[in-house]
Amino acid sequence: MPSQPHSLNEPPLPLFATSREPAPSAPPAKLPSYIADHRARLRDRFLDGGADAMPDYELLEMVLFRANARTDMKPLARALLDRFGSFDATITAPEAELLKIPRIGRAIVAELKLIEAAAQRLMRARVLNRPVLSSWQALLDYCQTAMAHRDTEQFRILFLDRKNTLIADEPQARGTVDHVPVYPREVVKRALELNASALILVHNHPSGDPTPSQPDIDMTAQVAQAAAALGLTIHDHLVIGKSCEFSFRANGLL
Repeated sequence: MPSQPHSLNEPPLPLFATSREPAPSAPPAKLPSYIADHRARLRDRFLDGGADAMPDYELLEMVLFRANARTDMKPLARALLDRFGSFDATITAPEAELLKIPRIGRAIVAELKLIEAAAQRLMRARVLNRPVLSSWQALLDYCQTAMAHRDTEQFRILFLDRKNTLIADEPQARGTVDHVPVYPREVVKRALELNASALILVHNHPSGDPTPSQPDIDMTAQVAQAAAALGLTIHDHLVIGKSCEFSFRANGLL
């Protein structure tokens, strides 16, 4: 039987089959040698001499490496220090303030906050489940690390057992830049729930000045009165400033 003529409306058959696999992507740009060499030198100096062998901007630069592996981070590290003043203040700066810096995105914020969280965990581990009164400086260091650079007030309670071992550390309330609500009944209620025998009250002053206000003094007296009625001891009330703290006990207010 003779073959039928090719219809003019049929699409022509392809001469070659087309692959459905995507074209291979271009290899990532190689890190310029001067940046790679600089980072290697920083790592070697850090490993050989520790953090004391490095100025703040270089230590900060090493933290930023992880967030952006292909860019020179020295200018950004210097910009952050120019804005916030120190490594510590940069790491603990509020996210909203960090994002105001050009070239800062959430990836960099996450790296900075990871360092802050790690520092707090390390300091907390030095005091949790240990006798607090015999490691008082470690407690002060932890409170400074956790609270000194907050931009709003926070009230925390450290709960101790009969041997003055720290069994819990809990934030009870958060407030504004100059006020945080505290309810004595809730404080002692939580202490009884944890079977605590003693408490240390802690709150911060975002202004940086740890001098207690009259409302701070009045609130402390109310908590102490409520605690005493249930046989709980208030060892101290610490007010945390930017670089120092105020002890109610040491200053005769408790």
